[in-house]
Amino acid sequence: MSSIKRGTWTNWAGNQSSRPQWINEPAGESDVADIVARAAKSQRTVKAVGAGHSFTSTALTSGHLINMGHLNKIVHVDRENNQVTVEAGIHISELNEQLFELGYAMPNLGDIAYQTISGAISTSTHGTGSRLTGIAGQVAGLRLVNGHGEVIDINAQQNPELLDVTRVGVGALGIVTQVTLNVVPAFRLRAVEGAQKLDALIENLDELVDSNEHFEFFWIPHTRWALTKRNNRTTDPVHIPSRAKQWYSKTFLENYAFGAVCALGRLKPSLIPRLATALPSSGQTEIVDESFRIFASERIVKFVEMEYAIPRQYCGEALQRIRSMIDAKGHLISFPVEVRFTAKDNIALSTASGRDSAYIAVHMYKGMAYEPYFRDVANIMSDYKGRPHWGKMHFLKDHDLSQLYPRWNEFISARETLDPHRTFANAYTNQVFGK
Repeated sequence: MSSIKRGTWTNWAGNQSSRPQWINEPAGESDVADIVARAAKSQRTVKAVGAGHSFTSTALTSGHLINMGHLNKIVHVDRENNQVTVEAGIHISELNEQLFELGYAMPNLGDIAYQTISGAISTSTHGTGSRLTGIAGQVAGLRLVNGHGEVIDINAQQNPELLDVTRVGVGALGIVTQVTLNVVPAFRLRAVEGAQKLDALIENLDELVDSNEHFEFFWIPHTRWALTKRNNRTTDPVHIPSRAKQWYSKTFLENYAFGAVCALGRLKPSLIPRLATALPSSGQTEIVDESFRIFASERIVKFVEMEYAIPRQYCGEALQRIRSMIDAKGHLISFPVEVRFTAKDNIALSTASGRDSAYIAVHMYKGMAYEPYFRDVANIMSDYKGRPHWGKMHFLKDHDLSQLYPRWNEFISARETLDPHRTFANAYTNQVFGK
């Protein structure tokens, strides 16, 4: 039975909020379908929300807001095919623990695990690994409530033509209620973290990316340094620092201390270049742990973010241009620039659709003006046919985006079929897909 509340909904970052007429908390799939069917008949809009970790207005509505939090269970385990079917509202952090108990793991994950599985795939959350796809690439099938309130199975046997367009749906095609994932036996990763000079890193970038299963780095603006992270499979036993050391490095330094530095920079921006030098530029840490504990990081410091996927071969050049632009424009940036890599896939609106990709993400601490910096970065990304992350801030519209995706028309056609009356429309879908 669906419960109904009223009030204001706000996302994690605090930069998006709306006051829907109804906040529904369905107990199961049939409740979701009933809400959508009734809303469609009354010409009201419906949006689903998970953990609220998107920075865009993709979940905002003045109609029905469906909180998927009660749809949070593992439905079926198929050990013959190494597949697990889960309800769409399960948080990835909870899913990881349950998969581990079953002897499984997801082969690739993003750097946080707070999202729901449906939110992660719908926005093309990707993780890193030059031979691995993003999370949507792990999806073997799903169940979707369309704009008429009908439940549709989409997989290799049922409606296969829709699989590549619905795995990244940006909330415009329907409400995902179940997801079937291809999983792998649980595995451990050795994580080696250390600092490297940016110029040397760029010069050897292909070697670093290709010689590690997972490679990412964080360039610290106003410095010559980047913090690197290399994750590779190992059969070695778990080896982690003491609880006190772990808390000091991951919670205190990466969150509380970093947050204090950002807050001071917001109060006095002129200090930011000097504060940047306080971030580590030497030393190396090495740990071994279960994969999902290595992939995900704790995030306490609030920020807004923009991220673009570009063809991998242009990554170094684009970073050099961003560095030069920051210096020339006098931007004062307290957050590192994050860089990751994934293999291409064939999903219509995946940010890695049809091309091996590098992801360049920029951030701004909460309460600080972000638009001039973000627009300057976006202008550089456009020269490489950059595709913005669907859950992160950007300024592009449908006519811009349609030029970036070879399978764009397939998605638009599916939208006409699945949601002809725009039950799932809002200002964001109007911006990126048209009305």
